[in-house]
Amino acid sequence: MSLDPRRRPPTQQAQQQQPPIPVPPPPPPPVAIAPAPAPVPTSTTPPKTDALPDTSFKLKFCTVCASNQNRSMEAHLQLASANLPTISFGTGSLVRLPGPTIDRPNVYHFNSTTYRAIHQELAAQDQRLYTANGLLNMLGRNLSIKSYPERFQDWIPGKPRLDHAEDQGAKGTESGVVDVIITCEERCFDAVLEDLHNKGGKLNRPVHVFNVDIKDNHEEALIGGKAIRDLALTLNEAAAKEREIHGNEGWNVGGGKARMGFDEKVPDILAEWQQRWPNLPALWSLAWF
Repeated sequence: MSLDPRRRPPTQQAQQQQPPIPVPPPPPPPVAIAPAPAPVPTSTTPPKTDALPDTSFKLKFCTVCASNQNRSMEAHLQLASANLPTISFGTGSLVRLPGPTIDRPNVYHFNSTTYRAIHQELAAQDQRLYTANGLLNMLGRNLSIKSYPERFQDWIPGKPRLDHAEDQGAKGTESGVVDVIITCEERCFDAVLEDLHNKGGKLNRPVHVFNVDIKDNHEEALIGGKAIRDLALTLNEAAAKEREIHGNEGWNVGGGKARMGFDEKVPDILAEWQQRWPNLPALWSLAWF
């Protein structure tokens, strides 16, 4: 009786034809569990700011460029944001802004044409162009600071500025005098010194005049405004220390030990500032109202 073929042992050929038994893959390496991040410490202390408290002593500042539009207004904003009394001017004969072509600027009068009116006119003229070149954004900033561009040569030092109560930085400038003038271009620096000389120093009050040379574009104006803020705060700190040591007698008329001590320190303050801002050439002169 023959064996059941199903129970017959496989031949060598059959054994060779059988598929290999699959070998399971090796187990994956163990996953490293990262430690939980440490909790971020929180603080109830408000963020550090260089804005001066209302109760502290503050020098009074004036910023100047050609048209009282870009550089002087950015600096005006920076100083006012630090709670420093600030006014601003231009030295040109007219306010000039870029137009549709280089030979067709937009021209306006100082002391009467408001930033809002200029903004509305340029937006109606070509909103796409003046948005692209940043003019509408600049004018929007300006009209939030004060009403209209002012001309330095028309300013009467010592005349109360009571009609500027809504300006940013107006608090402290009501008397119409400042301690420091900062221009943003050498020709403006020259124009300011010439005008102060022509006005004759009737108040017999000293004023420090600086120039921080800033290119007239929006990016450089922002950098320059921060540099001017740094200079202003450094000057103010030095003046406050002198008043603390020597008292404030004679300060408001440009005399006394505190004022003399501050005046003597100004060149060194400017030299140290210039090391922090080497790409912004600076000038300094002492003049009189």
